[in-house]
Amino acid sequence: MRVLITGATGFIGRHLIPVLEAQGHELTLGLRNPDTAARLPKGEAGSQQRRLVVVGEIDEHTDWREALQEADAVVHLAARAHVLDEGSGEEAALARINERGTRRLVDQAVDAGVERFILMSSIGAVTTGTDECVTLHTPCTPDTPYGQSKRAAECALIERATGSQMGWTILRPTLVYGPGNPGNMQRLIALVRRGWPLPLGAIRNRRSFTFVRNLTDLIEVVLSHPNARDTAFLVADGQDLSTPELIDKIALHVGVRTPLISVPPPLIRGIAQAADAWTAATGAVVPFGMPTLRRLESSLYVDVEPLRAELDWTPPFSVDEGLRCMLTTQ
Repeated sequence: MRVLITGATGFIGRHLIPVLEAQGHELTLGLRNPDTAARLPKGEAGSQQRRLVVVGEIDEHTDWREALQEADAVVHLAARAHVLDEGSGEEAALARINERGTRRLVDQAVDAGVERFILMSSIGAVTTGTDECVTLHTPCTPDTPYGQSKRAAECALIERATGSQMGWTILRPTLVYGPGNPGNMQRLIALVRRGWPLPLGAIRNRRSFTFVRNLTDLIEVVLSHPNARDTAFLVADGQDLSTPELIDKIALHVGVRTPLISVPPPLIRGIAQAADAWTAATGAVVPFGMPTLRRLESSLYVDVEPLRAELDWTPPFSVDEGLRCMLTTQ
């Protein structure tokens, strides 16, 4: 299959490329500028499976026509990532890249005769926290500008592809982790590596996680699976953890002792608020503030049974295997 991957130099893209090449797919990799090509994983010696196309910035004006030439499928990974502090101008940038940029690519993919379009969305397109298990029937009520932009991208894909020859699949992974991962997981790892006592022992939440190699394995499956056409899937490893359980596993794999102190939640929030005040007053970076705490104490877990029922797919790696792989390679 001839596959266009956008966001090829990103975290997921760098893991996906060797998986698809190993399966014999011919890849076109869309780059924003030629300098980023150095970040791509090395291909097999003498491999002719990879074509690079510079598309420039992603928005409603991007010209994807060259990249889409002869493409059978698109895996759209390119997006403006979620940030903890979505400040001034961030909402407009998210809408421009994630919503309007996706709409532009979908329009040109339909015109180019693409058969399958896989959109990497996010659980944030549904919610960022709830005490109830998230299922495919859970109403999408995104509560951040990032989540709203990803939900708008989903709607743009469904609207344009409906009635065309192009089938679509939307993947909504929970927090994705693995070797080289950015973001929230990396912040937690940094906290654990310090070996400081953490006041999180009283947290009783439940969260789902997605190992990047489970995600790339799933992408390869849905590229051609008939039951993946015109549907969305929630993605996770299938083993949910509380924050204390996750910290214990990380500490075990990095070989440190990180005591967990059971501090009442109101007191923890007071500590986090004090840390935010200290950062605001001094400019010093404190790794434990309210944005971080909200993610550490909230629940967000998903139902992955449709992956098994519809695709006969189970994650090839357990959470422990994923964490071990991540923590021994960085």
